[in-house]
Amino acid sequence: MRNHLIIVTGHYGSGKTEFAVNLAFRLAQAGSLVSLADLDIVNPYFCSRERRAELTKRGIRLIASKGADSDLPAINPEVYALLERGVCGIMDVGGDAAGAQVLGRFSQKIQTIEYELLCVVNFNRPETGTPHKAEVYLRQIEYSSRLLVTGLVNNTHLGDQTTTHDIRRGAELIEALSNSTGIPVKYHTFEERFLETLELPNDQLFPMQLYMKKPWEL
Repeated sequence: MRNHLIIVTGHYGSGKTEFAVNLAFRLAQAGSLVSLADLDIVNPYFCSRERRAELTKRGIRLIASKGADSDLPAINPEVYALLERGVCGIMDVGGDAAGAQVLGRFSQKIQTIEYELLCVVNFNRPETGTPHKAEVYLRQIEYSSRLLVTGLVNNTHLGDQTTTHDIRRGAELIEALSNSTGIPVKYHTFEERFLETLELPNDQLFPMQLYMKKPWEL
């Protein structure tokens, strides 16, 4: 695969890390040598580094922030390997504008390679409950990261209470967000159990398994 960096961001509760982990598994299954960098140094919960065993078993290299569980985490310098040519890399970035600031230090280098910056949106979160609110948040991410969002990911859900109505409603709202921003919809994500009940563009469907379980679900 050509040098390709996929940066995944989204508000807390959007499911961005779940998407990033599933994306890594999908790319690895397709034959790519994948590296996943956990750059979520702001929020210590639901981080991709928690799935180290599963990622390693599937041949995915995990690059975790040093001291990520401490009060003063530091970026692992191995992240720079994702910015070299010939690498298939995914960055799981902090779920708010402050978390996206970590991209600022890499922005000039990132702009010299092929990359996608995907914004995951859950319209069942109050902070991103409307296309307007989601756009305000999205622009904050762009400002903090010094990069432009290139694609939108609809991940509207309510955990195990999710229904097809939630996903379809999210699909309508993400289209409205796409129309107002000019940013294309990349994926509609959902649990695999909904695959046969959704009528959405096939090339945008992204069924997922849930790996980021709550502590009491493990």
